Amino acid sequence: RLPSVKMAAEGDFLLRYRAVSNKLKKRFLRKPNVAEASEQFGQLVRELKQQDCLQYAAFCNLAMARCEQTLFNAPGEALALTEAARLFLHCERETQALRAPGFSEHLQAALNCYSFAIKVYIEMNQPVMAASLCLELGNTLKEMGRPGEALVHFQRAAELQSHTPAEALLALRALASCKILTRDYDGALSVLTDMQFQAQERGVQLPGSTSPVGVFLDIASQCEISRVLLLMLLEPPPQKLLPEHAQTLERYAWESFDSHSQVTFLPENVFLLLQSVVMACQEKDIESLKSLQTELWPLLSPEQNHLLHLVLMERVAPSGQGI
Repeated sequence: RLPSVKMAAEGDFLLRYRAVSNKLKKRFLRKPNVAEASEQFGQLVRELKQQDCLQYAAFCNLAMARCEQTLFNAPGEALALTEAARLFLHCERETQALRAPGFSEHLQAALNCYSFAIKVYIEMNQPVMAASLCLELGNTLKEMGRPGEALVHFQRAAELQSHTPAEALLALRALASCKILTRDYDGALSVLTDMQFQAQERGVQLPGSTSPVGVFLDIASQCEISRVLLLMLLEPPPQKLLPEHAQTLERYAWESFDSHSQVTFLPENVFLLLQSVVMACQEKDIESLKSLQTELWPLLSPEQNHLLHLVLMERVAPSGQGI
């Protein structure tokens, strides 16, 4: 877009924005028409988006949100705040794509908008909508290479969805992934352990069976694999090994070969390969680990393959304190 056209659009925006804002000022014996002002701000948003002036469109959405708040229209306020947040995020992505210097002001504005929108939905007693925004924000921050900042939003999404176990577990799964990305492996192990317990306790079970079914079965199996790999990576000393972790490792000891019945939610080939990984780690058999890595590669998720790679690297070049 030509700079002159862009500047003209910006100048026109400022004049119209001030004109609409002036209508909201209280005058003697005259009540401002807030609904009309909100509609005009909305029209300005649509025009600015067409002109690719997204930052100004976001500011107009904020003005709309204030109008809707005055009108006690909470759904309209939350919608305007969410739209503003998404526009600010789009601006931040453009700035990053251009590698332009900045202070992440658009990102900070988006975070504030999301925060207020989530607060509005909670006040409306709509935790599912609030949780969806937490997940949206967490995923965006994770994609932007900020997993440490995304942690709190995934945690909050899980708390808001405590009444829906499956959705809460998926939010915790994202939380564990962020902890792995930030190298907080002990924290990731704690989250995955809690997830597996919840999946087995709160998951739907068939009569006469102790194993969960459906999405709970998938979550329990993925947690089990990741936990075993994390335990191999962290190598906690026996005196610091928590009972639930010791119980997990006991299932993979060669002396407990018949205990596969206790891990019925894992495919037998995966269980046996993991059992071999545990044995190879205990024996510090690097060549066997390399061979097992090749066999496990198509059976694991990218994140689990990354963990297995770290386990192997720790055996090749021990750091003495884990990764």
